[in-house]
This record gives sequence, structure tokens and C-alpha cells, in this order.
Amino acid sequence: MTIRKIPSPHTAIITAQDERRSPLLKHALAASALSLSGSAGAADQYEWAALGDSYTAGGFVGDPLPPLGDPARDGCDRTTNAYPDVVDREFDEFPPGKLVHLTNVSCGNATIADIADAKQTPISPVQPPTGGWTAVDPQIQRAKLNDQTDVVTIGIGGNSLPFGGMLLKCLEQGATIGKNCREYYTSPPEGEESIQDKLARVQDEYIAMLAKVHEAAPNAKVITVGYPAVLPQEGNACNRLSLTELGGIKHADIDWLREDVLKELNNTIQRVTSFFGDRYVDVYSSSVGHDACQPAGTKWVEGICGDAEDYWPAKLAGTLLNCAPINKRVTLVHPNAHGYANTAAHVERAIRIALLDS
Repeated sequence: MTIRKIPSPHTAIITAQDERRSPLLKHALAASALSLSGSAGAADQYEWAALGDSYTAGGFVGDPLPPLGDPARDGCDRTTNAYPDVVDREFDEFPPGKLVHLTNVSCGNATIADIADAKQTPISPVQPPTGGWTAVDPQIQRAKLNDQTDVVTIGIGGNSLPFGGMLLKCLEQGATIGKNCREYYTSPPEGEESIQDKLARVQDEYIAMLAKVHEAAPNAKVITVGYPAVLPQEGNACNRLSLTELGGIKHADIDWLREDVLKELNNTIQRVTSFFGDRYVDVYSSSVGHDACQPAGTKWVEGICGDAEDYWPAKLAGTLLNCAPINKRVTLVHPNAHGYANTAAHVERAIRIALLDS
């Protein structure tokens, strides 16, 4: 399997003003790279640590990192076309004044607690070892954050709600007449948190996590990354018969998930980020219109079933979900290569700006 080159994030920059600036920017970056090549030593580099969940790690987009069969594989499903590796390749070509050394410890299914406090047991379905994956240390430990760390990017929060679990509950409610997901989470049964309580808890966890990141890397520029527009602007844009979209989730529930869950999660992350004086990367705005209910080629997020590399499973273990009959794989509403390219453009830009301020 070959690594496919994602179009340069510089060609995907967001505004018309940026497009007018891009030739000058590229010229400056090229000059910087040329001047660096004859002067930089091994120690003369920026240290960047990428932390996060599957929306950072990549899952099924590109080749596995480490490669299949490598004894260093840890079950976290990092891949070559997720945004950390895409940005890293751009920095190799156009260094921001100095070389950038990336340490990517993102991990599929990670929660906020797994960044700073908890050991995580990965759940990768790709060639798991006998007995399952070994638990990994909190990400700030694996990344070896210290006073020499220059930049930390963090994409986390969805699994702490958990957003994926809520989608599955919405699928279940969608198959039942007279029930809906909004009611389930706004007036929940005993033992289930309301959406208001979930978001309040996530905010508290995010505050504690960012405090520990700053403590571990006191000199680093910390950049948080929000979630893209995985849901359409209008729920009725989705075909409820299509597993390549959002399946049987009711249109009203899609609207509720968008407005009261996904947008509020991003608002929570942005609010806490601002409280710490850190930089928040909004990838939602630029991804509107590229949600999971768009046609192939337009969507930047795969649906419940979607296109993925051939090492990725077509069946979800422990459930009845099987995407094989429609020649798809289990993608569970995650970004594809186009989605990661868009996120990479924003993250690269934020890192360059942060380094200019350092």
C-alpha cells in the first residue's frame, strides 16, 4: 500500500484574502526552508506533540502508523493521512524557521481523562494481539511533555460525552415509534446523564486536563482542535434508509444532535481554551456542507458505513452492524482524507502563527 499525497493545505486555505496572500507566503516558506538547510542542527528544532482521539489519530485513512506487523503497534490506529502526519509533511517541505519534530500519541477512543490521568486500553480492530491490546500511559506521559515542548495540539472531548454512544442510542430510538433521542437525553431515565450534565462534566474535565498540560509543558503554545460538521444543516437532508449516511436516525434528532450536542461541545472546548489564553482551531465552519449525508466526493465525513482502507473491518464486533453487503466498511461517522486535509490546513496555520508569537 502506498501513501497517498493529500493536496497541500496551502491550496485549501480558507478565505479569499488568504488566497491572495498564498504566493507570497509560499515564497517566504521556501526561502525559510533554503536558509534552514545549511544551518540547522539536530537540536535546533521545534518540538510538537499531538494529543487526541480518533479524529486526530486517523483510524482508517491512509496507512497505519506504525505499519502493520511492526512490534511497536499499540492499537491506537494512527495513520499517515490524519492531520498530524499531513501537517508534518508540510513542515518537512516548508519548515517554520526551524525543523519540526512531531510526537504523535493520539489514540482512537481516547477520552479527556486519557490525556493526563488515565491509562487507556486501546480497542483497535486491526490485527489485535492474542489477549488484546496492552494499556497505554496517559498521553502527556507518552509524549514526554516538558519545558522543551514548543507546541501541543489537542483534539479531544467527543468520547467523553460520549458522542458515538449517543449516535447509537439515536439509531435505536429512531427504530421505535413514539420515541426520540432528544427526549431521552433531556429527560433521561435513571442512571443516564442529561445532555446538560454531560456538557457540564466535559467542561470540568477539560479544565482539569488543560491545567495539567500546561503544568507538564509550561513553555508550550497549546492549541485545541474542535470537531467538524459531521451532521447536515438540515436533518431532512439525510436518507434514513442509507447506512452510508446516518441510517435510521430521525431527522429531528439529527437537528438536535447538531445544535444541542455537537455545536455545544465545540462551544465548550472553545470557552475553556479561551479561559486559559490558548488558541482554538475551528474546523466546523469550513466543513459545513461536507457532512456525512453529502454524496461521495462532497462529504468529508464518512457515514455509519463508508469507504476505508482494506485493512479496516466491514463488521463491528459485538453488534449486528455489517457493512459488507453494501461493499463498505464500518466508519462510524469519522473524517475521510478530504476532511483531514481541511483540518490539517487549519492546524498548520495555527501552529505557524503560534510559533511566530513564541
